Amino acid sequence: MAAPAVPASDEVPTTEIERVFRQEYGRAVAVLTRVLGDLDAAEDAVQDAFTVAAAQWPAAGLPPSPAGWILTTAKNKAIDRLRRETGREDKQRQAAALHAGRSPAAPTPEEHVLAAFEGEATVDDDRLRLIFTCCHPALAANVQVALTLRLLGGLTTAEIAHAFLVPEPTMAQRLVRAKAKVRDAAIPYRVPRGAELPQRLPPVLTVIYLIFNEGYSSSSGGALLREDLCHEAVRLGRMLAALMPDEPEVQGLLALMLLTEGRRPARAAGGMPVLLADQDRRLWDRALLAEGQEMVRACLRRNQPGPYQLQAAISAVHSDAFDAAATDWRQVLRLYDRLLDAAPGPVVALNRAVALAEVDGPDPALALVDALKLDSYYLFHAVRADFLLRLGRREEAAAAYTAALDLAGNDSDRMFLAARRRTIAPDPAAPGQDALHQQPG
Repeated sequence: MAAPAVPASDEVPTTEIERVFRQEYGRAVAVLTRVLGDLDAAEDAVQDAFTVAAAQWPAAGLPPSPAGWILTTAKNKAIDRLRRETGREDKQRQAAALHAGRSPAAPTPEEHVLAAFEGEATVDDDRLRLIFTCCHPALAANVQVALTLRLLGGLTTAEIAHAFLVPEPTMAQRLVRAKAKVRDAAIPYRVPRGAELPQRLPPVLTVIYLIFNEGYSSSSGGALLREDLCHEAVRLGRMLAALMPDEPEVQGLLALMLLTEGRRPARAAGGMPVLLADQDRRLWDRALLAEGQEMVRACLRRNQPGPYQLQAAISAVHSDAFDAAATDWRQVLRLYDRLLDAAPGPVVALNRAVALAEVDGPDPALALVDALKLDSYYLFHAVRADFLLRLGRREEAAAAYTAALDLAGNDSDRMFLAARRRTIAPDPAAPGQDALHQQPG
């Protein structure tokens, strides 16, 4: 579901309602899932609430508490739906009770909903429960991630398909089947305990990681950044770290997000991304960077390195440098070597090639990149374009930028790539250290 389309209004612009949608959709679905015990019913109720909001808010203005308004309206919509669907059964039950000369003992479905809203939750965050529910081992790993991104982050099917590099219809089918599996298998809506918890952790970490990445570099739309998703991922990371303080990879993921989030104030300018090498480091959030670096040091003391800890260590090296020229690229390359051993894959290899180009030059790095099978990934072509440009192969660089443009889904990225392509002139010029890092800038 996309953010609701609303008519133009001087009182509540469309963008404001879309902001509420982005911020509150996942929370509302999570609460309604606990109440109703049904993912489809929860989504239906929340979508109904946002449909009402899209119709009423432009004229009436935002309510004092948009989040509370959405939850209350969704609750009422869920109750109305239950009454419509179970009315006949309730009337039969009430008639039978009256015939027997007694009052009906069983509560109605709407009374169940109201009681659930009024009761105390056993774990203090519905969104965390929803992540673990969607990451149940009965679901395939890729489906776990996609379903949680859909329900928790409010990402559209198209956005999730882009993140997974699969066609949108394929992703839509996966999501439908996944929700049916959750329903049919009666997967419990809870955070697992004891020995079960570590087994369920890897897909949960992946979900939080992808939510953060979608916020830090949006896969589609006009804005480069979606701060609401960044904040949500960090919040969930902190919660998970408090739940599992002795799990190094949980701490590593949180450290990675904090170090990346600390650089976000310098991430964009004029609606376009700013490469790490070109960022004004005076804008960085030094408190977040210090917190992330301390967590990396704590992970190093544990000496149980995993992929998230290694990525956090790479980010810490970048954050330690007072300017781009001071970056310890040899250390970055060593860390990518370890990351490639721990989590082999073409995207990690692409990142490593960027570091290799800074250590040994673009020629050997280009040879490694050309061997990768990442033709459908726009950053693959953007990195190739940078290497080719640095080697003086300008026509090939322009073609590579064109290929990246054709694949980029975000308007800001497209503007940036188009600007880079326009800089390729007949006369050669030294491009400098301007490689596009797949790791967020």
